[in-house]
Amino acid sequence: MSDSPSVIFLDAVGTLFGVQGSVGEQYAKVAGRFGVDLPAEALNQAFFKSFQASGSPAFPACDSSELKAKEYAWWFDIAVETFQHVDALHQFSDFEAFFAELFAYFAAIDPWQVYPDAPIALKRWQQLGISLGVLSNFDSRIYSVLQGLNLMDFFESITISTEAGTAKPDSRIFEVALHKHKCQPQDAWHIGDSFTEDYQAAQNAGLRGIWLRRAKGT
Repeated sequence: MSDSPSVIFLDAVGTLFGVQGSVGEQYAKVAGRFGVDLPAEALNQAFFKSFQASGSPAFPACDSSELKAKEYAWWFDIAVETFQHVDALHQFSDFEAFFAELFAYFAAIDPWQVYPDAPIALKRWQQLGISLGVLSNFDSRIYSVLQGLNLMDFFESITISTEAGTAKPDSRIFEVALHKHKCQPQDAWHIGDSFTEDYQAAQNAGLRGIWLRRAKGT
């Protein structure tokens, strides 16, 4: 295992940046624009219940022309289930219009915040000549989010589950990321906030896994 990696891969949400407040707060904020007033905490609990039951956002054998439609449909189902859990779906006069705005909202920077330590670490690694990559179970909105948060220029590669057709903790997504850098697993690190999907998964794929245990809001 290398003490000085050629490449460091980083997870995105929960590692580089996070949702301001909570997902429930952000959902409630956008719902309010459509005249639907709901408690953020209940929405947050409903979201994570729906999200955890949804499986991974990975679409094998999907070409680029289909990808964005599949991403949109995957998140649409989660949103429907979230508002069903709080018995509020019927309160929307046009749920599809609401969801279109919600989906676009999370492609911009408003709901996100960069963790203060992230740019500091990224600059230090970049100065040391270490290649950096994002490796995340995310969708193609990652590009606009990273750009808006002024993080894009740090990274030489972006590997996301929807494009790779496989998701963490599957070792195949690490293989996809490593191939982009022509790097062997033992010469790479992966850092993320999930013990299972980041630390254990990286270790199983032959990389050095580093578990970033963030306190809430840091």
